[in-house]
This record gives sequence, C-alpha cells and structure tokens, in this order.
Amino acid sequence: MMRKLMSGLVVACLVAGMAGVAIAGWDPANEQRALDTIATFKKTDPSIDTFFKEAHGYVVFPEITKGAIGIGGAAGDGTVFERGTAIGSSSVTQVTIGLQLGGQTYSEVIFFKDKAALDNFKRGDYEVAAGASAVALKEGVSKTADYEMGIAIFTMGTGGLMFEASIGGQKFSFEPK
Repeated sequence: MMRKLMSGLVVACLVAGMAGVAIAGWDPANEQRALDTIATFKKTDPSIDTFFKEAHGYVVFPEITKGAIGIGGAAGDGTVFERGTAIGSSSVTQVTIGLQLGGQTYSEVIFFKDKAALDNFKRGDYEVAAGASAVALKEGVSKTADYEMGIAIFTMGTGGLMFEASIGGQKFSFEPK
C-alpha cells in the first residue's frame, strides 16, 4: 500500500514538473513569493545578503516539491532577478535515482556570479549536473560558501521527511518578463 502511494507521488511530481515547464509564465504573485523567500533566507543567515548584493543575478524558487521511492522527481516555479530586478520566470524539474524514500518541500536560490553565468541560464535550457553541490542554509554557512563554475546554490527545507542517497540533476527553463 505504502509503495503504491509513494509511486503515485513520484509520478505526480514528474507530471507536474513537466507541465510546469510547459506552462510557466510571468505572475506578479510569484515575484512576491520570491521576495518573501529572500527575506526568509536573510533572516536565517544574514551573511547571505552579500550574495544578493554582489551576484549579477539569481533565481529564487520559493517551493520545490520532491517525492521519491527509488526514483524521485521534483518540480517548482521561481523568479529570475538581474541586479535585484525581476526579469522573468523559471521552472525547475529534477529526476533522481538511488536509495530514497519520502517527500519534502524546500526553497532554493541559485546565484550567478557574473553576466556570463546569468546569460547561460537565460538561454532557457539550463542544467545543473549531479556533481553540483548545494549548501543547506543555516546561520553563518554562507560566510564560507563560494561559487563553483559561476554559480552558488543554497537550499532551505520547509517541510516533509526524505531519506536520500541518490544522484540526479536539475533542469531549468527561463521565460522573460
């Protein structure tokens, strides 16, 4: 019974993720959710403000929903900022495989160090490989974080429980405002 429930959750996440890529568009309400998420990140770790001030751009995903039982899927919608101004929307989908079970939601911010890194993302078919590392945000952690290949990724759990030892990658879309 539990296996069927979790399998259904994974399929639902994958379908929702793929649909999200197809229908993601500009929505002012999403921009407000992104601004609220930025405030939460800054409250959790005030030193992350340096990334928000110095990065050429960033994309904020207020909520990414993930589910897995062996094979996992995740999806979410976000807002892309350049020099602090919203310039478009983005969708993320993720597929993972490995030892994993559960469901969770989390927020994610990807910082782009320079214009070249942001322009690469804005081409609309951007992927983060399995080897890219994300930093789980907690107070003070951003003081020692740095960019890898022009990006820095921070995540913050918002709910759920997930056991995971898996590999996978994230794929992003971009739609200008």
